[in-house]
Amino acid sequence: MSDITEDVVLSLYEGGFYCILAGKYRKGAVASIRDNNQHIVISSSQKSIVPIENLLTTPEIEMASSTFVENPQEHQQNVESAANEEDFAKDNYAIMPLIQSKEKVDRQLISVRDIDEKMAKKTIWVRGRLHTSRGTGKQCFLIIRHQSATMQAVVCVNEYVSKSMVKFATTISKESVIDIEGEISLAPTSIESCSQKNVEIQVKKLFVVSAAEPRLPLLIEDAMRADEAIGEGIQAPHVLQDTRLDNRVIDLRTPANQAIYRVEAGVCKLFRDTLDAKGFVEIHTPKIISAASEGGANVFQVSYFKSDAYLAQSPQFYKQMAIAADFGKVYTIGAVFRAENANTHRHLTEFVGLDLEMAFNYHYHEVVDTIGDLFTQIFKGLASRFATEISVINKQYPCEPFEFVEPALRLEYKYGLTLLAEAGIQMGSEDDLSTENERILGRIVKEKYHTDFYILDKYPLAVRPFYTMPDPDNPKYSNSYDMFMRGEEILSGAQRVHDAQLLLERVKHNKINVNQIKSYIDAFRYGCPPHGGGGIGLERVVMLYLGLGNVRKTSMFPRDPKRITP
Repeated sequence: MSDITEDVVLSLYEGGFYCILAGKYRKGAVASIRDNNQHIVISSSQKSIVPIENLLTTPEIEMASSTFVENPQEHQQNVESAANEEDFAKDNYAIMPLIQSKEKVDRQLISVRDIDEKMAKKTIWVRGRLHTSRGTGKQCFLIIRHQSATMQAVVCVNEYVSKSMVKFATTISKESVIDIEGEISLAPTSIESCSQKNVEIQVKKLFVVSAAEPRLPLLIEDAMRADEAIGEGIQAPHVLQDTRLDNRVIDLRTPANQAIYRVEAGVCKLFRDTLDAKGFVEIHTPKIISAASEGGANVFQVSYFKSDAYLAQSPQFYKQMAIAADFGKVYTIGAVFRAENANTHRHLTEFVGLDLEMAFNYHYHEVVDTIGDLFTQIFKGLASRFATEISVINKQYPCEPFEFVEPALRLEYKYGLTLLAEAGIQMGSEDDLSTENERILGRIVKEKYHTDFYILDKYPLAVRPFYTMPDPDNPKYSNSYDMFMRGEEILSGAQRVHDAQLLLERVKHNKINVNQIKSYIDAFRYGCPPHGGGGIGLERVVMLYLGLGNVRKTSMFPRDPKRITP
């Protein structure tokens, strides 16, 4: 009985009598008429007048009642009277016509997050999505969601609200955008399911601005739920990652996601504000380049008219050229492309790079200290400015608070290997750290120094890009560094080779086509101050700060080897 319509009333006339058949009927099969041994189906959506002696009830119909009325005229008048009875609240609810900016409306919409006890007894307008609804007799409880804030709205039969209006409220599909006018009242008890726990809105008017389709590809309530089991051996419904990403527009509506991308925007703002205060200049660099900016083969090659070009692996060349052009200190925020076939929790083929470069006076540690302080200011700013968002995120993704020390902890690479050796992990002096060894070292550092952020200095030259300055005391090492959060690398940087001849030697040593990067090498032929910098992956920083476990949770529309949509 899947396709059921309720309260169907069929009037069938014969010999001055009406037969009123009321109940629940299967659509398209209300009754059949015997005519020359054939059955004619009467649709439940129409009223038909047929002789009663020809009426046979079909077996599959479940009849609720059958009564006969002696006075058909009086009954017909009653039916018409009920049908034509004017709904006193009919102007207080409706599905609005499509908004095409035909007219301006002088109405202030209050954000859900701004509604509190101070607004009690005030009548306001609010817009939000219908998160959930629950009808009980003459009232209906709605949960209205706007971004990461939620509150309860009560539609109850009163001088403004009719029974039909309550019924209308129960039929609105989840995720529809609605406008409500109502009076703010103090909640009789704390509403634990909402962010606005102490207030609710008593609905006077209710309009659907944009209706959602009734069948959603995923339920927001499920998408909001943490992946952990609830109770002993009971797994609550939750949404798988691919389902989320396939339906990203809906998934992004969850309070946690709304908060994540506000925190991410905060990282960018803090990055900008801190560097602006230090005298940096924001620049914008090409993303279509003639040669791989990091060397190696992990580049996307594209057709560029009659030749080939590459999507930039980083703004490296152009940051350095800006220093050679006497900009002193520069930074840029933009897309970075890496053609790495790595399907891991921390790799993307396109991500947002936060890059900086600066001239220094005599030692590259001037750069290291600047970047270390940059991260300290970002961590402080997130904790102070985004405490509410972090709290929302932690409800769905619980995580230990991020710890850091000031000034930032700096260790040498050799000492890092010593710490690993003490833990039973042996590595060659010129080997690069594996992902697993990075995590182990991060746990050791956290236990020993009580910080989730630290700097590892003096990496082996063999594992660094061609433009990295060698260590003057040991040519096997370099003036380079990585920075880590919760045991994972989030920045790679170094002092750059700023001498054209030494740079040319390094290019040839790494077997890179000199002709492809001629303009880059030429930039250092006319004098260039010593300089260094680093590149940061925005999504990875946010993932690790919030302890989210997968970089796809911090990329709004992630790109990886298996995903290029939506």
